[in-house]
Amino acid sequence: MTVISTIEELRALYGETSEASIVKVTSALTAEYRQMIEASPFAALATVGPEGLDCSPRGDDHCVVRVADDKTVLMPDWRGNNRVDSLANIVRDPRVAVMFLVPGSNTAMRINGTAVVSVDPALTNSFEVDGNHPRSVIVITIGEVYFQCARALIRSQLWNADRFVDPASLPTPGTLLKAAKADFDNESYDREWPGRAAKTMW
Repeated sequence: MTVISTIEELRALYGETSEASIVKVTSALTAEYRQMIEASPFAALATVGPEGLDCSPRGDDHCVVRVADDKTVLMPDWRGNNRVDSLANIVRDPRVAVMFLVPGSNTAMRINGTAVVSVDPALTNSFEVDGNHPRSVIVITIGEVYFQCARALIRSQLWNADRFVDPASLPTPGTLLKAAKADFDNESYDREWPGRAAKTMW
């Protein structure tokens, strides 16, 4: 297998970067970048820690983050599986990257920066939904923000309903768990999970 081992080899293979790919990067939110991010209910949060890398899906009923100012976004940590992989990484290494998706748009937004995990009561309580609030809020300081080339989303036809996969053709979560642990009760898990999730969404 032939592999690339130097930056010089990469540059020789791919050529020069276009002007648009360079000038799109800003150190703070523009009004237009803010508009794109505030339209996004879903993001992937990437973190790094001593054990390695983590990339976690994040979603909300409206915008997945709250824009505090042009250098800061706030991401509530809603109910999940309590593994706290992302939070544990941030506590030890503040570097984060976030990719935002907007349903129906082929333009993705990206933020690279640093983060802290806040448990300030005034902040967590400000995200209250149906009497519930997140146990913590990830406060992200923007180092750079930019939009992503649309080719990946266009190629994948991500928003094309005619290309949606029938969930019934895929393994259920219980089946996936049983593949990892042979004596796992997959039938009970699949039967009970929808009701449990509906009661613990926030």
